Amino acid sequence: MRLEVEIEHMNSQPRVHVLVPAAGRGSRYGGAVLKQYLPIKGRAVLARSIMAFQFHPLISTITVVLAEDDQLFESAVGTLAAAVETVTGGDTRARSVRNGLQSILDKHPDDEWVLVHDGARPCLSAQSLDRLLEQGLQSPDGAILAMPVGDTLKCASDEQEITGTLDRTGLWAAQTPQLFRARALADAIDAAEREGRELTDEASAMEFVGAKPKLVMGSVANIKITHPSDLPIAEALLTRREVTSS
Repeated sequence: MRLEVEIEHMNSQPRVHVLVPAAGRGSRYGGAVLKQYLPIKGRAVLARSIMAFQFHPLISTITVVLAEDDQLFESAVGTLAAAVETVTGGDTRARSVRNGLQSILDKHPDDEWVLVHDGARPCLSAQSLDRLLEQGLQSPDGAILAMPVGDTLKCASDEQEITGTLDRTGLWAAQTPQLFRARALADAIDAAEREGRELTDEASAMEFVGAKPKLVMGSVANIKITHPSDLPIAEALLTRREVTSS
C-alpha cells in the first residue's frame, strides 16, 4: 500500500521541462570561443548550466537550443550530450526559445511547465532552484528568480555622460531560470512577435499579454557569464560551494 501511495504521489507531481537556449554568439563577451563553451573548473560553462537540473526529481527532460552551425556541443559537454535533447535555434533569443518550446509541445505534451535557463549561467544553486519551483508552481502566471537592485542606476547619453538617476525603489534584476506553463509562454511569444515587440527575457513576453509572474528571491552567486571578468568570479563561486559542501 505504501509503495502504491508513493507512486501515485510521484504521478501527481507536475512535469517540468528545462529549456536551455545556447544558440547565441556572445557578442558582448567577444573572443574566439563562444562563452557557453569556455572551460570553468574542468567543464564547459554550458555543461555546468545543464548539470544544475540533471538529477532534480521534478525535472522530466532537458532540451538545449543550439545554433544551426554548432559543431562544439557534443565535444564540449561530453556524456551530458546523451542525456539531453537538442533543437536548432533562431536569429534571436525569443525565436530560439520559441523553437525549443515547439519541440517540447510536440514531443512532450505532458510536460506542462518549462524552466528557461541561460546556457551561460553556470552557478545556479539547488536551493535557488527549489525555491523557484516551490513558489512558481503555485503561481498561475509562473515565476522568475530575481534580485532587488542595490546599486544606484544612471541614465547615459550616447557619449556615456550621465543624464539622470533612476529611482531604484521596486526594481529587481531578472535572473534565470524563469518558470512558466509551456503553452502559455509559446502563445505569449507569438503575440509579442506579431506586434513587433522586442523581448529581453521570457517574463517580458508574459507581461506583454497581461500576466504577472511572481518574483522569487534569487542569489548574487547566480551570475551570467557576460564579460571576461565574470569567468574567474564564477570559478571562485563554484570552488567555494565545493568546499562548503564537502
